[in-house]
Amino acid sequence: MESSERPRVVVGVDGSPSSYAALRWADRYARTTGCAVEAIHVWDTPSSRGWSGPAIDPDFDLQQAQERFAEELGAVFPGERPPGLTEHLVEGDPSEVLIRASEGAELLVVGRRGRGGFARAMLGSVSQRCAQHAACPVVVVGQEQDRVH
Repeated sequence: MESSERPRVVVGVDGSPSSYAALRWADRYARTTGCAVEAIHVWDTPSSRGWSGPAIDPDFDLQQAQERFAEELGAVFPGERPPGLTEHLVEGDPSEVLIRASEGAELLVVGRRGRGGFARAMLGSVSQRCAQHAACPVVVVGQEQDRVH
């Protein structure tokens, strides 16, 4: 990392209430530490993991997705957008993208979806995989944290 760059806090945002709580938590942390916040929304298509199918979802519109993501961030932060917040839309497996993004970051923040044990065992947990493999410390924020200021 260059000395002129601010330390980064990476946040996974998937549209769930817990991911919005994670984004608000990361913003509060960044304001106290002088970090920049990178909000990352990952879309996962079967073809990105080697499954058969079209290379790109024919109904997927990147411009529309970027606009929707910007609207979501506006709803999370009504009024003025936090300074130092950038957003990225990335195709791939969410945990792999976030783990890569954690390289060089001060902190990775993710929400906890709260799936049951069977679903978590079958599908895996993005927050669990990030906690095990990220290149930096990981904070997992639950939806109930959304009410704490």
